[in-house]
Amino acid sequence: MGALRQLYRPSLALCTDLYQLTMAYGYFAAGMAHREVSFHLSFRTNPFGGGYAIACGLGPVIEYLSELRFADADLAYLATLAGGDGKPLFPRPFLEALAAFELSVDVDAIVEGSVVFGHEPLIRVTGPAIECQLLETALLNLVNFPTLVATKAARICQAANGDPVLEFGLRRAQGIDGGLSAARAAYIGGCAATSNVLAGQLFGLPVKGTHAHSWVMMFADEVAAFSAYAEAMPQNCVFLVDTYDTLRGVEHAITVGKTLRTRGFELAGIRLDSGDLAHLATGARALLDAAGFEGTAIVASNDLDEHLVTSLKQQGAPITVWGIGTRLVTAFEQPALDGVYKLSAIRSGDHWRGTVKVSEQTAKVSTPGLLQVRRFEHGGQMVADMIYDLSDAQSSSAATHTIDVHDPTRHWLLPAKGTVTDLLIPIFRGGRPVYEAPPLPEVRAHAAASLATLSPRVKRFANPQIYAVGLEPALAARKLALIDDARGGGPKGAS
Repeated sequence: MGALRQLYRPSLALCTDLYQLTMAYGYFAAGMAHREVSFHLSFRTNPFGGGYAIACGLGPVIEYLSELRFADADLAYLATLAGGDGKPLFPRPFLEALAAFELSVDVDAIVEGSVVFGHEPLIRVTGPAIECQLLETALLNLVNFPTLVATKAARICQAANGDPVLEFGLRRAQGIDGGLSAARAAYIGGCAATSNVLAGQLFGLPVKGTHAHSWVMMFADEVAAFSAYAEAMPQNCVFLVDTYDTLRGVEHAITVGKTLRTRGFELAGIRLDSGDLAHLATGARALLDAAGFEGTAIVASNDLDEHLVTSLKQQGAPITVWGIGTRLVTAFEQPALDGVYKLSAIRSGDHWRGTVKVSEQTAKVSTPGLLQVRRFEHGGQMVADMIYDLSDAQSSSAATHTIDVHDPTRHWLLPAKGTVTDLLIPIFRGGRPVYEAPPLPEVRAHAAASLATLSPRVKRFANPQIYAVGLEPALAARKLALIDDARGGGPKGAS
């Protein structure tokens, strides 16, 4: 049974905004419910001022779409909603249509864990307008936050430079679901384990944890507290040493660690949760090594993120495990990913008519067409991505350069040699899943492999190099023509 089904009641059909339902009824009333359209889910700006993002959330999306039905209780609730005139907001024929709802859309998506960039379609949904519209809010909800957290985790793991990073953020997460979504995404982004036991149960994640300050405070002194814990769980001893005096706490941990050895167990680690972590870790390491505990890990926590981890590394702090809580699960510094879901094409007879949403802000102008992302790699490294329209395959195959999404005067050259991969793959056809989501360890491994092909210059935290993402030239030209038509009061689409 999937995680969503275990967490929530069977139907999540009403996990949407009311305006999706009012538009759906509008299509129904206008006889447009079955008009074939295409929407794309993307985000506009790489998060955290960085150079990339990690696509996350496809697994829950697949589960949500596979289970999507309007239950009797959903329909009964919708029947109670009233309009401004006091009459039912949704007429009975529409509710009957929802009762018979069965998904029939085609869904294509970029594999979860892939490195992605602003303006690239992560998901393409094609099918009846009423279905595509009803999916908008849920898909954005299931993709935006996990993508943000997976990216944050990848940045923190990059700063840790191979040291294990543990996700410790449930108590500070935005509710139960926020904690679960964050734990799953953090694991995909590279974290080795979580403290969230429910996430461990639902997603099969490794779980880690020992004791808090309250355990120490329950006893007369630290030695008694550590001894009691060692007696209870000798195989799980990472002692929190900063309740009173940190370095004295390390000495007390060593005392108990020696007793543990007489029983055939080892002191796994000590944890630092406050103070000057570089100074205290150095002092702790000296005490541990002098006592013969060279293999005992030093775990650090206390509002850490990629910037603080980088600083501690630069100071030579001998920290070997990083516990990251608040600033990971809340995606500290950026509360939301600017993900959007835009109509990009409408089927007109035997062909598709591209549509564009125009804005005073260049970043908010959408891209028309049935969009795909083509990735170019050379020498084992990602070098450029081209967004192109599937209905114009000939032009995309002949392209030698792309046009920057923000600046039509800037061109990105495409490599003449190397590997070429189209990133969006079939996930659903006719409303039925045709792709089996891989186990999370495989998704996590894919994220690591994808990041390994990205230039260090793009991954740096300060002033990352811009990765070449552009529109195929013919698509860029069509987009400009549609914008000109729209601003001139003409049609919002072109053949």
